[in-house]
Amino acid sequence: METSGFTDEQLTVRDAIFKVCEQFPDDYWMERDISGEYPHELHAALAKDGWIGIALPEDLGGGGLGISEATMMMHTIAESGAGMQGAQSIHANVYATQPVMKFASKEQRGRFLAKIVSGEWRTCFGVTEPTTGLDTLKLKTRADRLPDGSGYSISGQKIWITNAQIAQKMVLLARTTPLEEVTKPSEGLSMFFIDIDHSKPGFEARRIKKMGGRAVDANEVFFDNYHIPSDALIGKEGQGFKIILHGMNAERSLLAGEALGLGYAALTKATAYAKDRVVFGRPIGQNQAIQHPLAKAFMNLEAAKLATYHAARLYDRSNPDHPDYDRAITQHQVGVACNSAKYVAAEAAFAACETSVMSMGGMGYASEYHVERYMRECFVPRLAPVSRVSIAIYSALKTLLDSILMCFAGNDHELHRRTSAGAAEELLKPSSGPKLDTGLILMHSVRVR
Repeated sequence: METSGFTDEQLTVRDAIFKVCEQFPDDYWMERDISGEYPHELHAALAKDGWIGIALPEDLGGGGLGISEATMMMHTIAESGAGMQGAQSIHANVYATQPVMKFASKEQRGRFLAKIVSGEWRTCFGVTEPTTGLDTLKLKTRADRLPDGSGYSISGQKIWITNAQIAQKMVLLARTTPLEEVTKPSEGLSMFFIDIDHSKPGFEARRIKKMGGRAVDANEVFFDNYHIPSDALIGKEGQGFKIILHGMNAERSLLAGEALGLGYAALTKATAYAKDRVVFGRPIGQNQAIQHPLAKAFMNLEAAKLATYHAARLYDRSNPDHPDYDRAITQHQVGVACNSAKYVAAEAAFAACETSVMSMGGMGYASEYHVERYMRECFVPRLAPVSRVSIAIYSALKTLLDSILMCFAGNDHELHRRTSAGAAEELLKPSSGPKLDTGLILMHSVRVR
């Protein structure tokens, strides 16, 4: 990877993380993928050197750095050969703690986050549900106040919750006011930082068998009248959706970095093989049929790298506590950048992994060369936490809609004025205005690009 343009802090992180990861060679990760055993040793090594809290404040024992540096950390872990399973064994402790850090009380931050930084606790992120998927505003998990006011009773189901088998804490989004009783769908959701106690009544986590990254568990989680204390609430009741978005944008940035690392790791293996593999009297890497696809994959990764670290920089500089805070950066811009980065990095990683497997021929299919493991893992950033199609819809709605409506409305200036007044998304509802739907938006987006 070309490292020019990175800050001294990012390069220091990269060098230090590579040194930690040298303790965990390719065979370690192949064995963990086969056994499904969590990489406790990596977590312990990173916690020992203080890296788990890289983006948390120094007064909590953290590194006091930002998501830009944390993205480099996750990128480097994946690139070291650990791949997605190595990165995902750690990453919720980085992104899921961001909304806790920003919205918890001082007492809560000290009580909750210091043990994450030290490695004593690990956390997971409980948002996605089996019946609502990405329609987060309609999630059904309830948090009902207990009659004595001492806490809440949680009932509902979550799915694809990473590390729920080994985590001690969960960032949980649940509905505290029924959907039919709120003015806006984004209201009535609350964020909690809860204990995970497998021995306690009302909590169950069932592991999901999956294609790759098997060292990291993914789970269906069931709550049945699971009691939590009142002080597990982070921020104000009913404002959880706005709060948790700070974790979602950070997650997209970190995952983009992880995808980059995976892609670069695959290319490293493939180029080394191309230099060593001799057929018809010369290394296969001297053939342009091998060179050009690998070069194209590299260029795609380099382009995605720029988008990824741009998004991370925007995330950091939108924080009023950041030394380079820029009040002109909006959360809308951060969301667009982080989603776009996740998209292009995932696509670049997929292309790099596929190209690497194919350029190595039969050996690309062999476990001992590791690229088949990368190939299985590279579907994760394409699917999670939001799919390619969903990001395309998001981009159409958030960045292209104004231009699309100009195409649709022609000279209807009143219709165009309504978009700038915040009514654009209302036009997508069947009951109001022209019958625009997602398919039409995506179709027009091709025309205006």
